[in-house]
Amino acid sequence: MASVDTTERVRLSVAEARALGERAMRGVGYEHDEARILTDHVIDAALCGYEYSGLPKLLNVADDPRHAAGRRPMRVVKGTSVSVLFDGGNQSGMLGMYHATRAAIERASTHGFALVGVNDIWMSGRSAYYVEMAARAGLIAIHTVAAPPMVAPLGGAQARLGTNPIAFGFPMEGDPLVIDLPLPEGVAIDEHGRPTTDAAAARRGALLPFGGHKGFALALAIHALGVSAQYLFIAFKPDLFVPLDEYRHALAAEIAAIKATPRQDGVAEIRIPGERAYRERARLGREGIEIDRRIHDQLIRLADGRP
Repeated sequence: MASVDTTERVRLSVAEARALGERAMRGVGYEHDEARILTDHVIDAALCGYEYSGLPKLLNVADDPRHAAGRRPMRVVKGTSVSVLFDGGNQSGMLGMYHATRAAIERASTHGFALVGVNDIWMSGRSAYYVEMAARAGLIAIHTVAAPPMVAPLGGAQARLGTNPIAFGFPMEGDPLVIDLPLPEGVAIDEHGRPTTDAAAARRGALLPFGGHKGFALALAIHALGVSAQYLFIAFKPDLFVPLDEYRHALAAEIAAIKATPRQDGVAEIRIPGERAYRERARLGREGIEIDRRIHDQLIRLADGRP
């Protein structure tokens, strides 16, 4: 059973957390398989060390106005043997992108390459989740999202670009190499274009692109990709060029060489993107996860069909 300590935290085993999440999602109207997909996404986020992208995210799903607006089955708007554009039907993005990723894996596994776009979905969660799915299927994957305007162009005083995350997944011996690049928060301007460190003022204003002109160019490139599809997934077989096992081995050797680079003073380890998340996943998979008692109680209410 779940154990509760005196600091208003609830510790759950992975099985308990999964069961609670699935019950909560069924309680707000999702079918069994839908609840499983949604819960698997947030449990994985929690295991990777992102607590508030974990079970609390299910409360965001239930509370989002688009959830109350109703949803339609996803449908193919346009497709070829290697591409498909979906109308997401106002589905949760964690459902829509899961099915889009499965479609990309199926097409790329058969034809060597796939390009999948999705419109009319919301709150897709961690991009790393989807590119890891494809990388574990032996594919190189790229996922981009054209997000709502939150970032000012270089030199601009108002938001015109999204945070526009981009993520990559690469199959490798052992765990895949996963690189997830959302734009960082913390550098912002207020509604008058003045630098600010106040979160409320930043929400009224805009974030600034990271990396100056290079970050602006990257955000603009992802924004341009989003003109054709808000959510875009690209996958292809490494063995279009080299055999998959050879690619996996060569990439693992490259990573090993990078980690063996002589380190600066005070640096204990050269850490590869995604490495911390894998370690946390292994540790928390054994120890279980903790959530705020209020989150736990709210999920119980949803599971019981109470608002």
